[in-house]
Amino acid sequence: MSYAIVLTEFGGPEVLRWQEVATPRAEPGEVLVRVKAAGVGPTDLNIRAGHLATVFPQGPGSVLGFEAAGVVEELGAGVQGVAVGDPVAVYLPRQGGYGELVSAPVWFGKPEGVSWEAAAALPASAEAALGTLREVRVADGDTIVVLGAAGSVGVIAVQLARSWGARVIGAASPRDERLIHELGAEFVPYGDGVFERVAELTDRVDAVLDVAGHGGLTEAVAATGDPARVVTLADHPGAAASGALMSNPGPDRAPDALAVTMPMLADGTLRLKAHQALPVADAAEAHRRLASGETHDKLVLTLA
Repeated sequence: MSYAIVLTEFGGPEVLRWQEVATPRAEPGEVLVRVKAAGVGPTDLNIRAGHLATVFPQGPGSVLGFEAAGVVEELGAGVQGVAVGDPVAVYLPRQGGYGELVSAPVWFGKPEGVSWEAAAALPASAEAALGTLREVRVADGDTIVVLGAAGSVGVIAVQLARSWGARVIGAASPRDERLIHELGAEFVPYGDGVFERVAELTDRVDAVLDVAGHGGLTEAVAATGDPARVVTLADHPGAAASGALMSNPGPDRAPDALAVTMPMLADGTLRLKAHQALPVADAAEAHRRLASGETHDKLVLTLA
């Protein structure tokens, strides 16, 4: 047996409890990883509360967590290119990162210079950023607006788009203006009238990525003239009303996200959102802090 933070029922942060669970095994094509750190994201909170029961199958008795980093303990049938004892970052479409052990279908080696916490903070955000940029076909010379550019996904999306030669306008809170400029983007305050402020900078918007999910998709479609070049990660009603793309995690969205971004993180050409680490036993506190808005940092759970 092993231990994990278990979703005992749908509800508030208090429903997350450290309990004994069945020890996972490495399925064919997967690696079993002893977790050193696991990322916490907004989607975790919505799954815990029961808001995404029709999208994700996780329910009472399951273990949350889309991303983690740790040491390979076992290889599933057919696995090549990795060995027991290797440090890896893993993306977990079936979740399970908040535990001592997890079986992972997507992994990439953790370079020595990348911390466990940084490696655990990368996979899900990188997958979402790379996948959505591809969905709206961002290319050299395009102008893209990123709504929620200072979040974990937005920070990566801004840098990837800039590295491809795109002009990026990042919409975020005024407190993040300096960060947006440091990432190589132009800044506009997020909120009502954001596309009026964008129009003061440019009369051309080729694509829009909405990470925040607080509206503006109808205006985004009007700005691009093409709903197929507007994508959201968080606004289901807005996507339905505007015709914009609603993007969800999937095996084909960006299976190479770690292969693309981990080398960039290791050589310093990719910057992550600042993170705070808490012991895994404090998973409920991490959810509370993230839900309350009292922390602006990415939260990572650590295991001994």
